[in-house]
Amino acid sequence: MTNLSDSIGKGERLDCQQPWPRIVVDSAVWLRAAREISKSEGDLVALWSDGVDVHMALRTAALPTPVVLTLHAANGRFHAISSLHPPAQRLERAIRDLTGLVPEAAPDERPWLDHGVWGVAHPAGAAQPVQPQPARYAFLPAEGAPIHQIPVGPVHAGIIEPGHFRFSANGETVVRLEERLGYVHKGTETLMRGADVTHAARLAGRVSGDSTVAYAWAFANAVEAALGVTPPRRATGLRAIMAELERIANHLGDIGAICNDAAFAIMQAHCAVLREQVLRASKMAFGHRLMMDRITPGGVACDLPAAGAAEISACLDEIARVLPGLMNVYDTTASLQDRTVSTGKVSLALVAQFAAGGFVGRASGRSFDARRATPYAPYDALAFDIPALEEGDVDARLRIRASEIEQSTRILRQLLKDLPPGELTIDLPKAARDCEGVGFVEGFRGDIFVWVRLDANGMIARAHLRDPSWFQWPLLEAAIEGNIVADFPLCNKSFNCSYSGHDL
Repeated sequence: MTNLSDSIGKGERLDCQQPWPRIVVDSAVWLRAAREISKSEGDLVALWSDGVDVHMALRTAALPTPVVLTLHAANGRFHAISSLHPPAQRLERAIRDLTGLVPEAAPDERPWLDHGVWGVAHPAGAAQPVQPQPARYAFLPAEGAPIHQIPVGPVHAGIIEPGHFRFSANGETVVRLEERLGYVHKGTETLMRGADVTHAARLAGRVSGDSTVAYAWAFANAVEAALGVTPPRRATGLRAIMAELERIANHLGDIGAICNDAAFAIMQAHCAVLREQVLRASKMAFGHRLMMDRITPGGVACDLPAAGAAEISACLDEIARVLPGLMNVYDTTASLQDRTVSTGKVSLALVAQFAAGGFVGRASGRSFDARRATPYAPYDALAFDIPALEEGDVDARLRIRASEIEQSTRILRQLLKDLPPGELTIDLPKAARDCEGVGFVEGFRGDIFVWVRLDANGMIARAHLRDPSWFQWPLLEAAIEGNIVADFPLCNKSFNCSYSGHDL
């Protein structure tokens, strides 16, 4: 029997895709690839459509490098893989909402991003004006007695993004949680079509504001790969400095917020002070607290002044001085441990099935990190560890964050010590023909995937940006099952999935 590698090798290999080859396959190979990843012999990285074809990015042990498989959607239909690989369900539902292409034999045909209020159907495909008709969403039932439902959201207390959560509970015990997202759909990928790379880069950096550096870097990598150019070494080093500062700031905020949801506000206060120092150091170093629009295709928009480097170093010293004491307080506070230990557990089998990255995956034993698994500069020349635990609970997800702060500090000290001199950016060449590229970058939540297609004028013909939250939100539903309703805020914050990053 022909193996997957041989089957893919017989497909039409396009020479416009770097560094991940794109190969046109038939339905048989498409479904064979789905079976391969369904057996935990590979990972589904992304699944999307350009309105004509459907594309699947995947990694398997049978392939020497990750690949993008392309299946033509004949007559507007394609073979669904969600019946073989459940993590593809929401991705296929989004494809149907955005492009109108129909996944055949899909187990879930409900809309996902389209709430019936856009005024247009299939905006990323053959867009057709329609009258807004908000429909009652059919949540999945939970059988048994006595079961009651608790609707939460989409509007929440506090300044947070909107999302609806439907709890089915037996008393205080959660029997089923189902999420409804899509309330912050922005049409980012449609807005990118026809835009120049500079404007598109700004849009990419706003997919999820807390990951603006990671998104901008992944998008820049994709454009540079499509054009076959390499940014200057100094620019690459500066990109990594920004990315690690972003990682530290978000992890500090999350550690504090998790503890606050367990009624331990003093921890949040101290973490907020440290996070503020990171943001101020970022402003001193790069002129913007979130470092938005500082990474551009071809390089970076600004250099790191000596005063900025000194501010970052001082900030790292302060974190190294204070964070161990805070973690000791966390370890020795019994009431806090009682809320976090064994709460919201997710198994290794489940995070492996969903290819969940970041602290969600690593807290359950899946040690995948794009900086190490698919090395890109400058991480391929840096020394750092990928922390991993096996407990898979709220406590483990918090501890992974703390360990990653230590590793990011280690990375930053290496970068600041050996930051190479040189140019900050290069001029992008004009595309001689249609070309494509992939960017794959480790953000603070996990791996971010970006695919772009440039036309012969160098404008964005199509783009797809996949947030790690696509494969983490479903695991939150699993994590809360069997826990009490009051522990949902704690579980939710320990995941901290992005609403905005999900709602393209």
